Amino acid sequence: MDSDSGELSEGELVSPAGPDCFSSKNLALQAQKKILSKMATKTMANMLIDDTSSEIFDELYKVTKEHTRNKKEAHKIMKDLIKVAIKIGILYRNNQFNHEEMEIVDKFRKKLNQTAMTIVSFYEVEYTFDRNVLAELLNECKDLVHELVDRHLTPKSHGRINHVFNHFADVEFLTALYSLDGDCRPYLKKICDGINKLLDEKIL
Repeated sequence: MDSDSGELSEGELVSPAGPDCFSSKNLALQAQKKILSKMATKTMANMLIDDTSSEIFDELYKVTKEHTRNKKEAHKIMKDLIKVAIKIGILYRNNQFNHEEMEIVDKFRKKLNQTAMTIVSFYEVEYTFDRNVLAELLNECKDLVHELVDRHLTPKSHGRINHVFNHFADVEFLTALYSLDGDCRPYLKKICDGINKLLDEKIL
């Protein structure tokens, strides 16, 4: 998946609205066009990242930019997240995972569901937030993703996985995100609203 035809060079994924406008949906569509090329239909491409997930990604970008004070780094983190998500989606939909890997997929789904419910619970029930618990769950997700794509993706993609999870599982980032009187609170609400929708629809 990391062949020359499938890779995206730095700076390629720029929103049509301009470099200052971030849209995960636009990035995902551009990435899909680049990665999928002739191997996938438009329907498959649209299925890889749904509208609710895109909305969550947009809020994750905003809160990452707020925390890092670095728009370029926030953009890079989200670009890596979208690339990894799309590549895994392509592998899954093209039946590239063997029996053992499908067992990892099941483990990852359960762990992601647990993580999603924990994220929402920590937001909805005040004073229950435990940054170490959430960081551990996210790192367990990271390990499962590494294991899942081990024989499919290159070290460059594994580096992207680390880049994404090391940011979101960072305890300082999580503390800022869940601060009751912090600037990130509005973003967290929208993220949790989106996660709740995905949980209700049995996507997570």
